[in-house]
Amino acid sequence: MKDLIKQIFSISNHRQFEETCLKVFRHQASNCSIYKEYISHLRVKPEEISNSAQIPYLPISFFKTHEILSSTLPVEITFSSSGTTGMIQSKHLVTDLSIYDQSFTLAFEQFYGKIENTCFLALLPSYLERDGSSLIYMVDSLIRESKHQDSGYFLHNHEELYQKLDQLKAAGQKTILIGVTYALLDFIEKYQIDFPQLVVMETGGMKGKRKEMVREELHQLLQDGFGITDIHSEYGMTELLSQAYSKGKGIFDCPPWMKIYLRDTNDPLTLLSNNRSGGINVIDLANVNSCSFIATQDLGRLFPDGSFEVLGRFDNADIRGCNLLVQ
Repeated sequence: MKDLIKQIFSISNHRQFEETCLKVFRHQASNCSIYKEYISHLRVKPEEISNSAQIPYLPISFFKTHEILSSTLPVEITFSSSGTTGMIQSKHLVTDLSIYDQSFTLAFEQFYGKIENTCFLALLPSYLERDGSSLIYMVDSLIRESKHQDSGYFLHNHEELYQKLDQLKAAGQKTILIGVTYALLDFIEKYQIDFPQLVVMETGGMKGKRKEMVREELHQLLQDGFGITDIHSEYGMTELLSQAYSKGKGIFDCPPWMKIYLRDTNDPLTLLSNNRSGGINVIDLANVNSCSFIATQDLGRLFPDGSFEVLGRFDNADIRGCNLLVQ
């Protein structure tokens, strides 16, 4: 398994992705009992799968009702999704946290450079107020690894956050503000700052706190409030161990071990070509000890270079904390 994990995080081209993807698929088709049963019902024979486009995707709802594991190692941590009272939460059982550490560290540095000496500010009140958030686990690590004295969390203390941003701007400090969408809006309603070098990364929707907005309207408000030209975003979820990132315009790119396919909304076993909208299927090879092939409840559009945008969610799908904005 160590060799396979090393191979996952060494992917640098399409051939290596395909080779590693098939290894992970065959491992999970044999060792993940739920996934094995699911593909059996689809009458899929693992030995006949020859490329990533042929691999079946497990509906993400299975994480609410089953333990999805491809490993016999003891569970180190259970990540859970956010949700309103009475909603069934997704549970992601993680048997090797070092894989998650490696995944988000390598991906973050690929998109944003070295973590050390970057100042991370986090405005994530709703995530801090519950247990089991994979996002909080990641941000905790980024704050710790940054080794910057001003890195830290802000709950509802907006004046303190404003003063901190003002100080960091004056010092010319590379700063990333990670915030849940409604909290970022709450902040700029009281405080305006002109900090062109600031990276503002929104991590999710309104979570019932505010009315939904189209992405363009939301991002323009945030750009005006922080004095910046683009809003960055993170596309991740409880059931994954990897994230895609957008540096603006809602267009996301994946790290080398993650890939997006789109499925037909009327025929979930049929994949769509580029520049059409459909259901988002995610391959996350870092999820090697769980299931790497997940059919999400998000709708998106895929572009020829592998980038994608999120358009919303399927009708009647549960609204989750890490989904992006319904448009």
